[in-house]
This record gives sequence, structure tokens and C-alpha cells, in this order.
Amino acid sequence: MYIKIISTYRTIVAIADADLVGKKFEEGSLQLDVKESFYKSEKLFSEKEAIETIQDMIKEDATFNIVGEKSIRAALKAGVIEEEEIKRVDGIPFTLILL
Repeated sequence: MYIKIISTYRTIVAIADADLVGKKFEEGSLQLDVKESFYKSEKLFSEKEAIETIQDMIKEDATFNIVGEKSIRAALKAGVIEEEEIKRVDGIPFTLILL
């Protein structure tokens, strides 16, 4: 999965399954656009690395944008999200979390 940390007035942590980056999903009036410019980072992260990064970023008062089965699973294991916070567009799980 990719993890991209974007520093603005608030830190944004964008996490996405590598195979979803660059794709767009639609369901009715809903659209999920997993843009490379937002989600793609220089390296791929293992689940263990992702969990560690998420846990570190929880301390930074970050906002999380998470897309994909693997990324969602890592976020659940890291304790940043709960099952009821997961939504789906065209079968693709995602969540947005403001801590």
C-alpha cells in the first residue's frame, strides 16, 4: 500500500492499496477518485510498516483518508478506525477520519 503524508495547516495521511491508485469508482451519485497525485508515495509499505506509521501519525493530530481492503485492515489493526466508520463505493471500502 501507499502512504503519503501531506503537511498543510493540518497533517493529512493518505493511505491506499497500490492496485487502486489511479482508478475511479462510481456508485449512483457517489464517486471515489483514488488520484495518484494524492495517494501515491515514493515507496510501498508493508502492513506492519503501515500500522506503525498510522500509530505514529495518530499522535500528530492528523486527518486520515484511507482506501482499499488492505489499507482499511491496517487502520483497524492500528486502532485508528472502527468497523462502523467504513463506507463503500462500488464495493471499495474507504473512510475519512478527523482526529
